Amino acid sequence: MKTIRIMAVCCTALVSLPAMAEEAADVRDAIVVTGARADSGLALKTDTPAIETPQPVTVIPEDLYTAQGAISVSDTLRYVAGVQSNPYGPDSRVDGGFVRGIDALQFRDGMRDVYSYYASIRADPYNFSSVQVIRGPASVLFGQGSLGGIINLTSKKPQFESAGEVSLLYGSHDRKEMLADLTGPLSSTLAGRVVARVRDSGTQTDHVPDDRVMISPSLTWSPDARTDLTLIGLYQEDDGGSTSQFLPLVGTILPNPNGQLKNSLFVGKPGWDRYDGRLLQGTAMLGHRFSDNAKINLKARYIDSDLTYFSHYPNSYSNPANPYLDEEQRLITLIAAGSKARMEIFSSDNNVQFDFTTGSAVEHKLLAGVDYSWNRVRKTDGYAYETIDIYDIDRDTLSDFGGGLPPGAAQSDDTRQEQLGLYLQDQVRFADRISVVLGVRRDKVTSRSFGMKAIDESATSFRAGAIGEVVPGVSPFFSFTESFEPIAGTDVYGDAYAPKRGRQFEAGVKFHPGEATLVTVTAYHIKERNRPVSVAVEDPDNPGNQITGMLQIGESFSKGIEVEGSTVLPGDFQILANFSYNKAEEAGSGQQLDNVPKYNASLWATRPFQLSPDVALLLGGGVRHTGGQRSYGPAFPDGLRTPGYTLVDALAEVSWQNWSFRVNATNLLGKSFYSSCLARGDCFMGEERNVFGTVSYRF
Repeated sequence: MKTIRIMAVCCTALVSLPAMAEEAADVRDAIVVTGARADSGLALKTDTPAIETPQPVTVIPEDLYTAQGAISVSDTLRYVAGVQSNPYGPDSRVDGGFVRGIDALQFRDGMRDVYSYYASIRADPYNFSSVQVIRGPASVLFGQGSLGGIINLTSKKPQFESAGEVSLLYGSHDRKEMLADLTGPLSSTLAGRVVARVRDSGTQTDHVPDDRVMISPSLTWSPDARTDLTLIGLYQEDDGGSTSQFLPLVGTILPNPNGQLKNSLFVGKPGWDRYDGRLLQGTAMLGHRFSDNAKINLKARYIDSDLTYFSHYPNSYSNPANPYLDEEQRLITLIAAGSKARMEIFSSDNNVQFDFTTGSAVEHKLLAGVDYSWNRVRKTDGYAYETIDIYDIDRDTLSDFGGGLPPGAAQSDDTRQEQLGLYLQDQVRFADRISVVLGVRRDKVTSRSFGMKAIDESATSFRAGAIGEVVPGVSPFFSFTESFEPIAGTDVYGDAYAPKRGRQFEAGVKFHPGEATLVTVTAYHIKERNRPVSVAVEDPDNPGNQITGMLQIGESFSKGIEVEGSTVLPGDFQILANFSYNKAEEAGSGQQLDNVPKYNASLWATRPFQLSPDVALLLGGGVRHTGGQRSYGPAFPDGLRTPGYTLVDALAEVSWQNWSFRVNATNLLGKSFYSSCLARGDCFMGEERNVFGTVSYRF
């Protein structure tokens, strides 16, 4: 990325507003925000404390995930119960996370913003004030596909108090960054904010950059105490590549006579391999309170994304147990894959809330809403095949296809999808002690692929839950929730797929003996039906012959236990602790789903020290453990095991007046490991040690 371009964007960020960004809250506030008095975030789409919400919800404030060394949205989930962050390693293409063993959907400000793989670039965690994890099916409020849970990103918004932050960062892989977050009033009724980041960096994979320009201006207009209109813009451009090189099993987790392949190995063509994208977003949010008992919230967003994804990867899939072409096990087929994608999204979520009573001790929060989304994804793909000696790659002989797509590229995707949802929810509070939540939703989803109807489905989803403070500081809860997910295509008989359906039962207890302490213990059981599985059946057109294809006879389940706790001990010693057990299987198989560990645990702690009236020291550290996992396939019917791993993170920060210097280290001990190795034939590298220092000026 050119220096002049970097400087131009930084200067724009620094002069766009005369005000400065909000001072970061101290770590104590960050911990308390996950405690008993915290808002439960987006779980109920209302302002409801966590101890009145009958499900586990985790809110990770920016200050907390920054202290933990997060440099991607996936990284923010490292210390959350029930979540497997970076399941395929530090993937520079997408943010990944399993919630209760299932891929989680990503939302921004309550509206879904990712509809297709490899059609957009990753969100920037510096652009958000918090990341929220809602565990369990969430279709009643959020629509299709939210079976294991959702991840919601909360955008930073303008403030009417002047504050700010400017930072410089340098670290591993020659990472260089300039960041700015500036906010303040422009008039008595108008506030502005700008968040900017410029990065020039390498990655743990050779020849793969991670460069970024991001700027997000926003305005809030508050003509009176009852009305707020916020407009948020975003321009982001990434010049990068793929840290996932899909290296073969034989030479990584399995032995090769030529030795183990380097974790940093890049198999592609420098200059051609890339993951470059441009993202434009515009968001509008209007809130108006008609009275103390009635308010309306309207939100809408438009997203325009362009992406170029060129990559090489070894063909390890034809013969996972031995993909090499020679007896020496050095030569392997290399696939050159090129894709250009365009994604457009319009989404909106609008609701009204009425607060009323039906007796002296019965309070209601009635929420009625409608949401609508439209998206279109278009892709053009091309493929070519070459051969390399993976232990001594001659990259000069690899083709760059004239800088474009491989020959024969053609349009592979042109999908349009619309969803319209109506939802109704009633929160009933009895005697300020027991809360009951009842909800229902009706959805209509249509999808067309290359102009042909692919999906035309309707579904109704329900939820019910209750939580009550039976004795001071102890609140047991129970919930039932549902989800649905339309599937495009037809089964082996040519019949259109019915939507996948899921439901969850959950029970637990929340302990909250003090304002800064919350411990949640929960057990859940998720069941999914109408799961397509591969089958061999009699050909209806040719009796006596068999045909293979997909049929919706499959079911899967995910059940487990989660423990999540946060507290502040004397001396401002703050602790976050998590443990989760998750058994996720295809029904009747007795086999854990691929890449889903049964056990996860983590512990994070910080302690401040006042060294002098002007100088403070903050020390912190964490340990996180991911259990072993197995992957099954024809080449490994008994399963291919990826060992578990334990990683250590550390933090040290010195503050003096308005200045601070922070050092973060993730995987401090430099453990080498694989995040996952799949029976289909490839391995994904785990995160290497990453150390970086940040100098910040705040006022």
